[in-house]
Amino acid sequence: MTFWTDAQLASIDRMLNPRSIAVVGATPRMQYGGRFLAAALGARGRVNVYPVNPRYDEIQGVPCYASVSELPEAPDVVGVVVPYHAVLDTLRESHAKGAKSAIVISAGFAERGEDDRRELQVELGRFAQESGLRVSGPNCLGLANLKDDIWASASSRGAAGLSGPIGLVCQSGASAFGPFLTRAVDEGIGFTYIVSTGNEADLDFCDFARYLLDDDDTRVIAGFVEGFKDGRKFLEVARLAAERGKPIVLIKIGRSELGAQAAGSHTAALTGVDVCYEAAFAQYGVIRVQDYDDLLQVSNLLARSPRPPQRGVAVVSHSGGISSLTADMFGQAGLDLPPLSERARDGINGILKGFGWAANPSDVTGFANSADFPAIMSYMADDENVGALVVASAGADAQAEQVIQQRDSRDKPVAFLWTGTRAAESGLPMLRRAGIPVFYVPDKLAAGVRYLNDYHEWRERRLGRGFGTAPDLTAQQQAAAAGLGGGKALSEYDSKRLIGAFGVPTTREELASDADAAVAAAERIGYPVVVKVDSADILHKTEAGAIRLGLQTPDDVRRAFAEVTANARAYDANAGIGGAVVQEMVSGGVETIVGVSYDSQLGPILLFGIGGVMVEVYNDVALRLCPVTREDTLDMIGEVRAAQLLSGFRGAPKADGDALADVLVAVSQMAVNLEGRLAELDINPLIARPAGQGVIAVDALAVAGG
Repeated sequence: MTFWTDAQLASIDRMLNPRSIAVVGATPRMQYGGRFLAAALGARGRVNVYPVNPRYDEIQGVPCYASVSELPEAPDVVGVVVPYHAVLDTLRESHAKGAKSAIVISAGFAERGEDDRRELQVELGRFAQESGLRVSGPNCLGLANLKDDIWASASSRGAAGLSGPIGLVCQSGASAFGPFLTRAVDEGIGFTYIVSTGNEADLDFCDFARYLLDDDDTRVIAGFVEGFKDGRKFLEVARLAAERGKPIVLIKIGRSELGAQAAGSHTAALTGVDVCYEAAFAQYGVIRVQDYDDLLQVSNLLARSPRPPQRGVAVVSHSGGISSLTADMFGQAGLDLPPLSERARDGINGILKGFGWAANPSDVTGFANSADFPAIMSYMADDENVGALVVASAGADAQAEQVIQQRDSRDKPVAFLWTGTRAAESGLPMLRRAGIPVFYVPDKLAAGVRYLNDYHEWRERRLGRGFGTAPDLTAQQQAAAAGLGGGKALSEYDSKRLIGAFGVPTTREELASDADAAVAAAERIGYPVVVKVDSADILHKTEAGAIRLGLQTPDDVRRAFAEVTANARAYDANAGIGGAVVQEMVSGGVETIVGVSYDSQLGPILLFGIGGVMVEVYNDVALRLCPVTREDTLDMIGEVRAAQLLSGFRGAPKADGDALADVLVAVSQMAVNLEGRLAELDINPLIARPAGQGVIAVDALAVAGG
């Protein structure tokens, strides 16, 4: 599926790199229209700026025009700051003039929760897509091109000279030009572009992220997202970002029910099921962070750092306490501080001469502010087991210059844990100007370095394995799925026939309409057997008393047939009962569960866990978006805490992991091909037998789509 056209990307390019800007609703007052005009005029001489308002002949020293149609040229971007009911007419007039794009600051659309306002927003989006005049907003604060210092924004804040390697896209304009911008100014973290997308009637986060993938100056895409209009569009952006080697770092609202409700009321966006997004982010290499500082600092670290050649980290400080705490945080983050080599240890001790401690972490006392500090850092950074160097200190410009030279002299990441005041006038400003990633608390630094390592390792694996694919249905599979529909559950017997067509091994079983047929089936299958009621209306057979296990004789089978059918009718008098299923008795192995559900935004989701009746209690499961690769399934199995049961726990034979992985791939491909026809699938238990003996589905439930 193609989500973007050349014309759409060209429209975004004009929006972000305009040579002419019209401000409809410009005003002398420093309200939204006045602020937008004042911001745009900051680029006067490089950008033609045209205020539009029939009430004025001149605003802020610039000639004002009565309408867009009277402008001397077709503007690259039109800033729209008019009442909500006048927005669509303004866009129509702008399109007629030949404008390339528009930023709608005006509010009063879907965020109000009123049907007529939602419909108006839909109409606005439809016009943008049909006309080709692409729109950011409504209900946004605009955008900024920091590379060229062009601000098409109604925010009162600006920041000249803040150019850097991060592209920031926020649905919330107040966040983009509020805490993100102010913190970036404070910390010297620079952007290529800042974009606020608001209600996203037309262009959304994914569209701007896609544009930034083509921007050579943008190394990392940072985002503040309340909800995705199209989850699969986001996945495609993430896939392309992996190919280009541009990390996506996100704050995604919706972790809690309260957060999800707030997001819906603020931008009328769907947040989706958060656990599904967590799975998507892990699978597609998206880094999810918690707060403003995390987003900026982690993005800056990723943008400014090469790939670490090793996971090992070396920490050096002027303080034993600071270095120990930092080391502790790195340990909790799952990173290693390898012991120094004998060469490094002897070299540092030769400098310290009995002071401090030559180790990792290293306490070098006052030598952190001496001419010997570069040699100490080199000994640590050059260790073959070290992939990144962390300096934890608060020195003056001389120390900062030494750290900068250390970073420039080798192809390993260098990060700084600043332990002094953030208002320092020496040392810290030089580090910031030089692009040294600076953190202020050890746990955030440790998390950042963990993200840096994990991202590059993930990307190498993902580029090697690719993303999953789903081959077309075979004739047998088409026939097996032909009856799906109506939103009804299938009986266990029919569910197994369905999954069997997609390569899932199932128990030997036969459907019997009476006791004699059940006995004959048992004779063919071989004792012991299981007898279960066959009914699509009774999903929990144990609860209904409609299953009998371990039957050894014909009399056992006759009695079981009578009991399970009678109990089923007593449990639900209206249930449709097609007799009973006689099934081989399976014992031993490890019970697992494999399931499929469909997220409204992300599509089919594959679930794996250790099965049985307690799976809902422990919720020890792993999720992936479908389709998956075989390597994805191995990762899934490894994520489940109880998966050690598959590895020969306490002397039990090791389970057939290869066969289990094959089934997970097959089910994920099935989920893709039956989307819209299948609503849910539950295989529980899927018995993982000892290695070499395969797996077998003992019970299954498929629910058809509506």
